[in-house]
Amino acid sequence: MTPSPIIDNLEQLANPFTQFDHIVSPLQTQIKLLEEVDYKRDLQLALCFIYSYNGSKATFNSYRREVERLILWSWFVNESPTSSLRRDQVEEFIHFCVSPPEDWIGTKNVARYKNHMGQRVPNKEWRPFVSHISKVEFRNGENPKSSQFSLSQAAIRAIFSILSSYYGFLMQEEAISQNPVALIRQKSKFVKKEITRRQVRRISNLQWDYVIETAEMLAEQDPNMHERTLFIMNALLGMYLRISELVADERSAPVMGDFIKDADGHWWFKVLSKGNKERLVSVSDEMLTALTRYRRFRDLPDLPTVAEMTPVIPKNRGKGAMTSSRQVRNIVQFCFDSAYQRMCEDGMKTDAEDLRVATVHWLRHTGISEDVKVRPKEHVREDAGHASMATTDRYIDTEYRERHASAKKKALRPV
Repeated sequence: MTPSPIIDNLEQLANPFTQFDHIVSPLQTQIKLLEEVDYKRDLQLALCFIYSYNGSKATFNSYRREVERLILWSWFVNESPTSSLRRDQVEEFIHFCVSPPEDWIGTKNVARYKNHMGQRVPNKEWRPFVSHISKVEFRNGENPKSSQFSLSQAAIRAIFSILSSYYGFLMQEEAISQNPVALIRQKSKFVKKEITRRQVRRISNLQWDYVIETAEMLAEQDPNMHERTLFIMNALLGMYLRISELVADERSAPVMGDFIKDADGHWWFKVLSKGNKERLVSVSDEMLTALTRYRRFRDLPDLPTVAEMTPVIPKNRGKGAMTSSRQVRNIVQFCFDSAYQRMCEDGMKTDAEDLRVATVHWLRHTGISEDVKVRPKEHVREDAGHASMATTDRYIDTEYRERHASAKKKALRPV
């Protein structure tokens, strides 16, 4: 069976706690199983569980993806409601996710539903799984193939985590008596044990010099377009920001008033980070200088005022704050590509290679990696918003440097 989507986007989804009949009515013509009480109740519980995460669109999408995959497999492959699955059947589903049939795999991200004659209808091109290729492969003219689909370790961990939460919710609703995911004893069959510490992906100091010089050159050539670019690049590295902490979304809209001066004259930037937790990021003198330059370009006073509602990152066209994380990615990628080209022209092609695969998040990693060399790691942890010191410790390379130095002179022919 080629699957169709069941759960629409958050902005199109009615509240399942109060408007479930409104949601299920059009689905019943699409899915005959919903005429049966068990399947109807199964969908209602799933929707209520997913809708509980409507405070964050990204979190909602993640939970919807995993639960919808489970529903599609359980209903149409296993032919049972998700609430009746046993431990061995959940394991079978995870095996299915690791290697799904090709007609369940797409080669591009497409909308789940389309508007047709005033109605929301399933998009026939949508698939539960999507095959991806690397940035370098894409630039070399390669296209994704469903036969090359693979599920990352992070994706497998997400399946376990989200489905365990889902079945925990079903237990609380007294729909089941045991959590079948928690009963799986050998998760190591699916999830590999990682090495002690994964290498942090970052760009080198030389690469950053070229990247920020490129942004400065762009700002000089076309300030109307690229003064914003220069500020974004400085903010992502200098304050370790995630994209979600820089653009406006349903949770927050960063404004200039989020730059705060305390009683000692020190500046901080207030952000809403993962888990809806607010944190204060210390603003360095150079970051404050970058902010001042950016504000002067925008005909604003040098420094923000209390409760100033001016968007930190405005749209280039139209009014209001930038809401597209993709646009930020494109801005950063343009700087990376331009810097790569400049390095190649200067005879440093080998040194430039990482810029071909680098992502926006590498700037956060780079900023943290540099700061943890010279600042107390407790301070870096607070600025970065890490949940534990163990996360910050990943950025400390001293042990790796010493370990490699001791091995550097090893002979292949011992004396």
